[in-house]
Amino acid sequence: MPSTLTNPLALIAELTHRCPLHCVYCSNPLELQSRAEELSTETWSRVFQEASEVGVLQADFTGGEPLARTDILDLVRAARSAGLYVNLITSGLPLDEPKLAALVEAGLDHFQLSFQGAREEIANEISGTRSHEQKLRVLQWLRQHRVAVTLNFVIHRRNIDQLEEMLAIAESSCATRVEFANVQYYGWAFANREHLLPTREQLDQSLALITHEQKRLEGKIRVEYVVPDYYAKYPKPCMGGWARKLMLITPSGEALPCHAAKVIPGLVFENVKDRSVRQIWEHSVAFEKFRGEDWMQEPCKTCDRREQDFGGCRCQALLLTGDAAATDPVCSLAPQRPKVDAILAGINAAPPAQLFVQPPWLYRPNPT
Repeated sequence: MPSTLTNPLALIAELTHRCPLHCVYCSNPLELQSRAEELSTETWSRVFQEASEVGVLQADFTGGEPLARTDILDLVRAARSAGLYVNLITSGLPLDEPKLAALVEAGLDHFQLSFQGAREEIANEISGTRSHEQKLRVLQWLRQHRVAVTLNFVIHRRNIDQLEEMLAIAESSCATRVEFANVQYYGWAFANREHLLPTREQLDQSLALITHEQKRLEGKIRVEYVVPDYYAKYPKPCMGGWARKLMLITPSGEALPCHAAKVIPGLVFENVKDRSVRQIWEHSVAFEKFRGEDWMQEPCKTCDRREQDFGGCRCQALLLTGDAAATDPVCSLAPQRPKVDAILAGINAAPPAQLFVQPPWLYRPNPT
């Protein structure tokens, strides 16, 4: 292993792209993988063991909807047997009380329940299905089990005014952590961006509220708030930096540095069916592509922040500039920051009558 390369800390296991929801901000790629292409139980079990051997501590089971896998209990057991902390990220829809009990018995450590809002009408609009009442039932069932619980609310223009109601849901539950994550604009969210981006006024009001609530709930519930990239002064170190901390495995077995990496043309992603986790982490050309600093352009190459944010998100740079090696345009220092400013100016100049009516959403389909 090169001396500058550290071991990955987490494995994001995209078990399937199948999902009962059709969320308009889904981060899954526009080309979804079918059930027939999904890795077998045995292959996932080997991957968990190899991940543990290379230093991974946590497995995040995600999708799609990971509960759509009929072997989900076997997968939880396999990850736990490999010594991994198992986090299930779920909509809660394909769940009943016996299945939840079985998941905890199998060794599930952490249950992360996603919400589309605090009110049923908006939640159903965003997910394209009736889902909200089931999520509230799951919250009640979770009270009976010794498992860590996080609530994840995806925030955007249509529900950012519901933050107080969302916090009320969290306070009435057994959750010890709640994350308000503004939509990140990849996949289906990028396609629906003009209808999802909040206004500056909405963002400022939400930040004031969250700051107050974080102080009020300190020691009771950990409240985290992720600001929309487009409004940030500097970019986030996306996924902790390209291939620095995480590895994502797609349902068919391709190993990626992040959810959206396949949008970058010219990269070839190796498959865990053909190479080990260690071989991919240490030697994959795609993983090496944006590691270190050699690939950086100015101003990143000489910026004092380059070891903090690593130039920002490569996929966002590509989507906004056409160049995956460009400085992430959300950075205030980026030569192409005017592209982001123009997008925000359009949102903030639009009349309310245009911004707050139900838009013509492009819904995420389900793979065949």
